[in-house]
Amino acid sequence: MNKGIFQVNSGLPETDGLTGLVAESSPDDMLLEFLSVKPHNNGPMNNRPEDLVTLFNALFRDCLKTELVRGGDEPEYLPAGVAGPCAQVIFAHGYFASALHEISHWCIAGEQRRKLRDYGYWYCPDGRTPEQQRAFEQVEVKPQALEWLFAVASKSPFHISVDNLDGGGAIDEAGFRRRVYEQACYYLDHGLPPRAEQFLSALMDHYGTGPEDFLRWREQYHCLTGNHMAGTAQHFTTVSEAYDAIS
Repeated sequence: MNKGIFQVNSGLPETDGLTGLVAESSPDDMLLEFLSVKPHNNGPMNNRPEDLVTLFNALFRDCLKTELVRGGDEPEYLPAGVAGPCAQVIFAHGYFASALHEISHWCIAGEQRRKLRDYGYWYCPDGRTPEQQRAFEQVEVKPQALEWLFAVASKSPFHISVDNLDGGGAIDEAGFRRRVYEQACYYLDHGLPPRAEQFLSALMDHYGTGPEDFLRWREQYHCLTGNHMAGTAQHFTTVSEAYDAIS
């Protein structure tokens, strides 16, 4: 979906409200798809969007009829039946970061929203008013929090996006950055949305990342907040305890 959006008050729930993991593809099919991706556990990272396509589609194409697709100028979400039998999460320009961002929105969207083009949101271009920008920032906290965690798991750069260069920028950029960080920490402590948790686990397996990477991330960015969440990472005494917080 386009970054420059804010929610239409359609009455649809924002998220699934699911408590368990979604059904998986058959083990044999998933194994073949995962084996087709060259692992990056050794040597410098090479963040290829093709790997995200393979990982995502192995997890969700069969069980949820949704596939990740490399697109052109604009990201977009097309529900099943619009472009074919599968829904399409389309990311822009073949950019790795764009793919992570669009996957994050899809992981949050509830079942009814996934039946609508761009999840029932509408596009508001760059140059938004303060009221529109405030709505944008409210909607973007959760997906950008997931995107940040996906970036940590894949050892790729992450940049907070306020996406309003022609409209005066963020209403409160420091506050927005803090809210995104705090939401990401909340996810680590209390659990990610089910599909996001599946995808995060796939990224960690593929890129060879683990709980210690998230502990380092929390320590690196704890300066973004002054509350108790800043020291949460120090409460873990073993890697297994840390893993419990993100699995």
